[in-house]
This record gives sequence, C-alpha cells and structure tokens, in this order.
Amino acid sequence: MTAPSLASDRPVIRLRPKMDTRRIRHGFPWAYANEVVTDRRTKAMAPGTIAVLEDSHRTPLALVAVNPASKIIARVIDMDVGADVDVNWFKARLTRALDLRERLFDAPYYRLIHAEADGLPGVVIDRFDDVLVIQPNAAWADARIDLLSAAAMTVTGARTVLKNAGGRARSLEGLDDVSAVLQGSAPIVPIPVPMNGATYMADVMGGQKTGLFYDQRPNHAFAAGLARNARVLDMFSHVGGFGLAALAGGAASTLCVDGSTPALALAAQGAAAMDASDRFEGRQGDAFDVLTALGEEGRTFDLVICDPPAFAPAKPALDAGLRAYERVARLSAALVAPNGILALCSCSHAADLSAFQAACVRGIGKAGRTPALIRTGFAGPDHPLMPQLAESGYLKALFFRL
Repeated sequence: MTAPSLASDRPVIRLRPKMDTRRIRHGFPWAYANEVVTDRRTKAMAPGTIAVLEDSHRTPLALVAVNPASKIIARVIDMDVGADVDVNWFKARLTRALDLRERLFDAPYYRLIHAEADGLPGVVIDRFDDVLVIQPNAAWADARIDLLSAAAMTVTGARTVLKNAGGRARSLEGLDDVSAVLQGSAPIVPIPVPMNGATYMADVMGGQKTGLFYDQRPNHAFAAGLARNARVLDMFSHVGGFGLAALAGGAASTLCVDGSTPALALAAQGAAAMDASDRFEGRQGDAFDVLTALGEEGRTFDLVICDPPAFAPAKPALDAGLRAYERVARLSAALVAPNGILALCSCSHAADLSAFQAACVRGIGKAGRTPALIRTGFAGPDHPLMPQLAESGYLKALFFRL
C-alpha cells in the first residue's frame, strides 16, 4: 500500500520511477523537468502553483513551487508538505534572515535575502536603510509579491518597497520585465550607502540590478588595505566599487573605467561625498579598448582591479567566457607596476574557481608577468552559500602580486 499525501487538497507532482530521492531529502532545492512526470495535468499547472512533490511510490517529499515553463520545474520551499505559505510563513523566513544580518552588520545596508540559502528560492532582497528592493526571480514569488512585500515591511520597518524585474533569471521563468513601486514612494535621488569607509551612491530605480553590488564587500575591504598611497585602476567599476574603497584606504589616485556614463557619474558623486574628488578620475569606454589604450599610453598602476560582468552566465558560453577572462588578465597585467597587485573577479555561475583561475594565470603569463596568488575571495556573508547548490557560489576574486 502506498502512503497517502499529507496535503490531499494540494496538487501533486511526481518524480519519475528510479529517480534518486536522496538529493531532495538531503536538501537539494530543485527538481528538473526531465526528473518529473510531466503529464497534461502537470503541464497545465499555472506557473507558481504550490504542490506536493512525491516519489514514484507516492510518498511525499517536499512542498514545492511549480513552473511548467521552466527547466527548474519545481523549487523546494518547505520540507513540511502541510505548511501554509501565508504572510506569517514569509515573516518567519525574513525574521531569520534579518537576525543574521543584524549580527553581521552595524548599519542596515546589506543583502537581506539571498534566494535558496535564506529559504526563499529565486528571491533577492537588498536593503538600503528604509528602502527594500525585491527581485522576485521565480514565478511562485512573483505571484505572491504582495504577501512578500507586506511581510518584509513588517519585519524590517522599511517605508518603501520596490520591485526590480530586470535580469536574465526572470526571462528563464517566463516572467515580465516590468518594475514597480510596491509600497511607499520611489526615491528621487540616489541613496548614499556607507560601506568599508567609502560612500556609494545607489540608484535603486534606474541602476544595474538593485542599484549596488553588496557581494564584493569583503573583497573591497581587502583592496582598500592594499591601496595606501597607491595609484589604482578600477576596471568595470560600475558606481566605483573597488575604486571608492581604495580612496577610503588612502589611495593616491583612482581611475574608474566603465561603459556606463550614469554609473561613472554616481562614482564621482560618491568620491565627492568622501571629499576625495581631487584623487578621483572617471573614464567612459569599452573596457578592452581602454585597457589597450592605457597600455599604449605607457600607464602603470600599483593596484589594478577588474570586476567584469558575467562572461559565462551559462554553460554554452563557458569557452568564450574563459577566453574573455584570459584577455582581461593579459591586458590588465601589462598595466601593473613591478611588485604591484592585480585583482581579477568573476561572477559567472558556469566558470568554477579552477577554470577561472587557470584562465587568469594563462593571461598573466601571456603578458610576460609572474604571478603569486595572495588571496582568494568570495561573496560576503550576507550572500550565504547553499552547500548543496554549487551555483550559489558564483563570485570569485583572485588577488595576485606580479
């Protein structure tokens, strides 16, 4: 006799026969479409439907959010198949996440929710004091954005909640790209964010992603410690991530390079807020073109940091992405003064640490330089890693002395 479902009022999806159920039981948060019986009933489920995942013997395994339009057809949201996904359910997860951040940081500027590792699959929430920016990158969360928003306001005391609908992840879920103000009113000026002694200007309405990248915080701090009296080059600088941290660390000068004029303007505003405009320079242009031009100009720097966008966001782009990382390493290594420091970063899910490091070392070698690896950095603790999900450990930062 097979075991009955513990939540008979909920729809059920079932793993295919002979599928190993231990991954789910041991904490893996996804079931892929090729692992599930996708009959007409399953395919007809509305994206975001909450269902019970059973094994082929009809034994309940977990409560999941289903999206038949996604390769990740089921995301585990609770091991209790009888759980009610209501406002109190959201509050419990948000409270647990907030408790960790309040132990880690002395000011309310951090990533509050980092998806699966914080128990909210596909959800990102960045906090800027009393402003929250939510990225509901999975259909189940997008369908319950009002519950999530209300719970987040209650738990944090925030006055404004924004929905950011940009990014590749939402398109993979079949979701729209329409951002919105969910609660309160939209900020009309960039939000100043103190971090590592620097001041960053976050455009939470029109900037990249949520307006600021908190994940590099510990790597910014390490770079700042190397920057005293240094000439610093911050490539792919966005709003001045490494460059402003270097100014806070006493850099003699910082050159920030980015393709976005608005991002460089925000970096300049941050430098001004730090009374460091006289040590700041911005240069707009394609990174590869600027790296080449700086080499032709004979420029050298004591500290060079390259933090590009994801060159290998998925496996099909891996080979091309690794070639791009190698090229960045080659061009930037040529600009590092003798015994200077080169920091190379990757936020590509598909490029693991060993592949990324190998590409960097090849590029440095082709520039005729000899590297010594002095630090390997990762995302900060407000971006917790789910050990069962390798993809959540996306950020790598390698610091070399040349």
